[in-house]
Amino acid sequence: MIGILDSGIGGVTVLREILKQNIHAKFIYYSDSKNNPYGDKSEDEVYSIVKTIVDYLLDKGCVAIVLACNTASAICVKRLREEYPDTLFIAIEPAYKMVHDYNPNGKTLVMATEGTINSEKFLTLFNKYDNHKTILLPCKGLAELIEEGNEVKIDRYLDDNLSKYKDIDIDNVVLGCTHYPLIKKNIRRVLGDVKFFDGSLGVSKELVRQLELRGITFDNKSYSVEFIDSSGNVSKENRFKELMSSDE
Repeated sequence: MIGILDSGIGGVTVLREILKQNIHAKFIYYSDSKNNPYGDKSEDEVYSIVKTIVDYLLDKGCVAIVLACNTASAICVKRLREEYPDTLFIAIEPAYKMVHDYNPNGKTLVMATEGTINSEKFLTLFNKYDNHKTILLPCKGLAELIEEGNEVKIDRYLDDNLSKYKDIDIDNVVLGCTHYPLIKKNIRRVLGDVKFFDGSLGVSKELVRQLELRGITFDNKSYSVEFIDSSGNVSKENRFKELMSSDE
């Protein structure tokens, strides 16, 4: 069994990539919308919340846990690996290095939560690959709007926060929160035909690689997904199922 942990339903973008890798396992997707957002909490608070969920997923029988939340990954994965040395943790991170690899001279906008942008893990990555043509944009409240699924509010938010970048010809947009790939069309409406980078594909391939290295296999003929939301809100599961079947 494999656990997928996110502060809400945005991690569906990671799960969809993982399922493309033909891993025939039982998955538990844990949506922690009760404590969403993580990005405006202290590091100790985020770690305490994530540790509680990890303990729950381990009790359910998970042999690997994917942190499909950039804030949780940035803050927690090092401590989790130290505290649970026998557990496989796969952590997502903003795909800033991908920009360096594919378009190192382009103008880049990094959209992420404040917690991710201010984290030591991200700043180390950023300082290593910064081409001095990069804007870091903390998107406070955006993940919650995507969680809600209100297109009018999302478009208003993007107009208010992205319009000032329309005239500087942004080439690349790093989507530093797993919710953000769900609104690529909305972002393009404001910024034009930008190239998007996110960490979902990298996480899916790293999960496969680590499972093979550890000799972890599953006997299922196909995959199955169990959805759990900490708030108990039925609408969250309905939104999750809707996004799982979406092409965007």
